[in-house]
Amino acid sequence: MMNFLDIHTTSAADLRSMMNSAHAMKTARKDRPKGTPDDDQPLSGRMVALIFEKPSTRTRVSFDVGVRQLGGQTMVLSGKEMQLGHGETIADTARVLSRYVDLIMIRTFEEQTLLEMAEYATVPVINGLTNRSHPCQIMADVMTYEEHRGPIAGKKVVWAGDGNNVCTSFIHAAGQFGFDFTFTGPETLEPEATAIRFAREKGVRITMDRDPAHAVQGADLVVTDTWVSMHDPESAKERRHNQLRGYQVNETLMAQAKPDALFMHCLPAHRNDEATSAVMDGPHSVVFDEAENRLHAQKAVMRWCLGL
Repeated sequence: MMNFLDIHTTSAADLRSMMNSAHAMKTARKDRPKGTPDDDQPLSGRMVALIFEKPSTRTRVSFDVGVRQLGGQTMVLSGKEMQLGHGETIADTARVLSRYVDLIMIRTFEEQTLLEMAEYATVPVINGLTNRSHPCQIMADVMTYEEHRGPIAGKKVVWAGDGNNVCTSFIHAAGQFGFDFTFTGPETLEPEATAIRFAREKGVRITMDRDPAHAVQGADLVVTDTWVSMHDPESAKERRHNQLRGYQVNETLMAQAKPDALFMHCLPAHRNDEATSAVMDGPHSVVFDEAENRLHAQKAVMRWCLGL
């Protein structure tokens, strides 16, 4: 049994194996109707619990469709329905669910909830997002880059904006996939030091640069994310906008990157805040390929967790 809890806690060899599997499954589905199952049905007869303490569009739909394409069935549960960690301990919830399902995906707030679920479950657990990290998204992002530009190893990735949970997982991926990473954003919103230390110990270059125009020079990939969370109070949203306004990804900034640089955003986007619509819809953007690849990358993750 193998849990997929984070990029940095999964071996580089296993990550590459999952990436190869995701590419193969996407290729096999080319030109097929979206509702048709895969030829290979490794989840036939299996049940997957999808737990959402945080609302979701891409994570919910991509996991649900992915399980069905692989022949399995899903049970979608909300935090309110389960009162996770309130009416019943997380440990007891994990033990009970393990008697009913073959795999658990959880999208939650605190990392400790994920870790406790994994500790007490007797079936594999997948991190669908926590406040600290978002490894499934980064698997899709690496997949997207490689299908457009080839191996990501040795490339320069620039993150503009807030050093949030998605940024943390990107830094973990830099260490595991061997690419350099530059963060450009305010000092108050820098990514976590432990992620930076992990990647540097793997031998890749992690750079902090306050000047976004300088940071993106020579970039192969420019990435950003929303400046605010749906749960942030209005006062926090205004403060973040004031801090991050100078790090907007616009046409002028993208012009400083390599001519064939790609642009990514994990969505949902607040257009004309963290990135302009001209960039989101422009020739550098692969945001909708990136969204689609959540499906294929997560199918590969599920197969790996179950040894299939």
